[in-house]
Amino acid sequence: MNLFNTKPTAHLVRDRLKGTTRSMRLSVLAVGMLASGLALADAHVSPDLLQQLNTTLPGEELTVVVTYEQSTPPSAAQVAALSSLGVQKAITMRSLPIAGVKATPAVINALAQQPDVYSIHPNRVLQYSNREAREISGAARVVENPGDFGRAIPYSGRGVTVMVNDSGIDATHMDLQFGNHVVENVQALTNLAAWDSILPITYLEGQLNTDIGSGHGTHCAGTVGGTGARSNGLYRGAAPGADLVGYGSGAVLLILDAVGGLDYAVTNQFSFNSPIRVISNSWGTSGTFDETDPVNVASYEASKRGIVVAFAAGNDGPGEDTHNPYAQAPWVISVGAGTKDGKLADFSSRGKRGESRSFTMPDGHQWTYYNEPTIVATGVNVISTRDTTGSLTVLSLPEDAEQIDPAYLPFYASMSGTSMATPHVAGVIALMLEANPSLTPLQVRDILERTATNMSGRENWEVGAGHINAYAAVAEAQGIRNDYGSTVNALRPFNSNALVVPGGAPIPFSIDFAPVGPVTEQSFTVGSEVAYVSARAEVYENTVALVLTDPDGIRYGSSIALPVLGETLTVGAAGKPGVWTITVRGVGSVSGVALDPAGVTNGYGLPGTITGNISFLNSGGYTGLNDIVGHPASAAIQFAVANRLVDGYNDSKFRPDQNIKRSELAEYLMMGSSVRQALPFSGQRSFTDLSTSNPAYPFAESAIAMGAPLRNLSQQQNGVMKLINGQFKPNNNVTRMDVAYGLVQSLALQSQASAFTGQMTAFFMGQRVPVMDAALIPASMRGYAQIALDQGLLSARFTISQGPFDPQPTVQAYFDPNNAVSRAAYAVAAGRFLGQFDTVQ
Repeated sequence: MNLFNTKPTAHLVRDRLKGTTRSMRLSVLAVGMLASGLALADAHVSPDLLQQLNTTLPGEELTVVVTYEQSTPPSAAQVAALSSLGVQKAITMRSLPIAGVKATPAVINALAQQPDVYSIHPNRVLQYSNREAREISGAARVVENPGDFGRAIPYSGRGVTVMVNDSGIDATHMDLQFGNHVVENVQALTNLAAWDSILPITYLEGQLNTDIGSGHGTHCAGTVGGTGARSNGLYRGAAPGADLVGYGSGAVLLILDAVGGLDYAVTNQFSFNSPIRVISNSWGTSGTFDETDPVNVASYEASKRGIVVAFAAGNDGPGEDTHNPYAQAPWVISVGAGTKDGKLADFSSRGKRGESRSFTMPDGHQWTYYNEPTIVATGVNVISTRDTTGSLTVLSLPEDAEQIDPAYLPFYASMSGTSMATPHVAGVIALMLEANPSLTPLQVRDILERTATNMSGRENWEVGAGHINAYAAVAEAQGIRNDYGSTVNALRPFNSNALVVPGGAPIPFSIDFAPVGPVTEQSFTVGSEVAYVSARAEVYENTVALVLTDPDGIRYGSSIALPVLGETLTVGAAGKPGVWTITVRGVGSVSGVALDPAGVTNGYGLPGTITGNISFLNSGGYTGLNDIVGHPASAAIQFAVANRLVDGYNDSKFRPDQNIKRSELAEYLMMGSSVRQALPFSGQRSFTDLSTSNPAYPFAESAIAMGAPLRNLSQQQNGVMKLINGQFKPNNNVTRMDVAYGLVQSLALQSQASAFTGQMTAFFMGQRVPVMDAALIPASMRGYAQIALDQGLLSARFTISQGPFDPQPTVQAYFDPNNAVSRAAYAVAAGRFLGQFDTVQ
């Protein structure tokens, strides 16, 4: 079994084997320096620095971070070059190719021209903590705004006991004090070799510290309900008022340990002032779901007794069919891991599209499991309680010293994994059960799914219902609203769909791996009908990964088989016709330290034969798009439909040249732009021109709500759409300005857009040209139009004129802010948005 504690540090990433030259990497955004009077630069200059430069006086100095195009720290020659350019204040890293520099716009311009400078960014403020996980989920909003729920006392999880079934809890930590917060701390005693007769299982209770040699459980406990006492509340958990019970199995977790923990919870459910209602399990295994597995039976029995069981989905992603089988039980909550900017973490395990099976449990009840997570919560760089013995040091991120205030560093650590996401969800569930103690485990799961936020470009088998929305979930639990769910992609039908079908019998492979010398590879041919290629292997007691190489030489790597990461290896890639190969590689690095700098080995691993299967999904075309054949935007429309960014009509037509309406824009932004559900707690409509029975109503309310963008952690930004004179105007045409505003807001760039001043420009053939119709855009909205152009979400219209005596033509750009947008044009913009969503932060 595996503790799902950290993301794969030796994770293989896609390696594009192509000769990218410096000139090919010219950043389109960098030419925005022209708008500030700066010369065209080869180095990438970040958009927020470009915007800052627009309002910087010539003699004013900015603090910027300069990265050099190398793997070593800045050399003496580069330091001398900084000095020669006029830099007087800078710091250089000891190992990394980075320098922090105080520089004027002219010096920044000169730095950008240096052939060895890779990029220049502002010294922006970064925040890495449990607070951000609480913010993006809405748990902080629940706890900090009791008035929203008609309460004088905030929700905190009071009245609910959560058991952390893990490596144990160090209850000497001030955030997790034994007695008044950790109400019981149990050391597992399940070593059968120490027994000499048949006796009931026993436990060692009343222990101050059961987390010896790991630190994993202590970190998870702090995420559930740490009080934040050691950080003035900064790093408190999701439910700081909940009581905690620790069940510690030590650093090595076996089936008996896990089942013993579940057994303890059931046995002692009512032994404390508040009953045990939630069990957080950040561990699992690999393989297929088996309802007869003792862990699944144990979780089923706990669920029947009203205990909500949450399981980590696993850290074997990003391949398909890597889902922890214990998390697949239909009575538990399976938790995937997301980043703090609303994306799915690469390491988060995925389910398998279309896989489900019905079965009957021993009590006669029939169930159907679906191989997909239930919900996603933040699981990357989560800061939580550090065990006082220091055993967590080897597991925490090397960047802890940079992320955590030195005063707090002895007490908190940063970790990544679905292990970190799961206790956060357990804490949110405690808030829900405080709001409504009568909820059953299935009702809790239903509410979490119906209140979830769609995640851009992700399917059910990857993220389940989407990102957790604690604010809406607690409101639904309390009974303030009972009508969430119609906007959730996973729970609604669509008129247009991309079809994939199984692609024939799997191809078996057998690869002989050796750390040194030749490693065999196997070739196979992929036809034009194949939409997706995947490979899978079960690897035990080895540290290797699968590597697929497509016909263009692009390599795709799986996670590494490691005891803490999982034994199931999967790797997948979009289909491409031609000859592919599959091979095996060993660990190339651990925590960023190269094991073989000279590259003379195949990576660290044990010699042996790795066997598995290659499978295919074929493209079955599209349904509901009968009128786009031959349309210039047909490919963009298909892409947008496949990624749930748009939808067609119920007569199997898309109507690409018809103008998109505001009601449709609200629906599509909710579908594909990571926008939270929001319905007024007052029960009153925000506008009177849409009835609550209109299918467009929940989309419209959510689109205009404050804090709509998932990336807006504080949930204080405006919605992704605006009312028109107090009304929604669902049948009005959507303008280009509406699209710019909606997509830029969805990226949570409101502050950047609002701060924009100066002349609007568009990039054309290596230069910035002025936008001639900028005056048609209200000053407060020009930043949105500028960012939409800079990010490539929308394109400017250019005109070229040249008089008979002009030495060269004049280029002018137009934004056309009031022009209506066709449905095809929106599909194009939505596809561009999806591409930017994974890069803009």
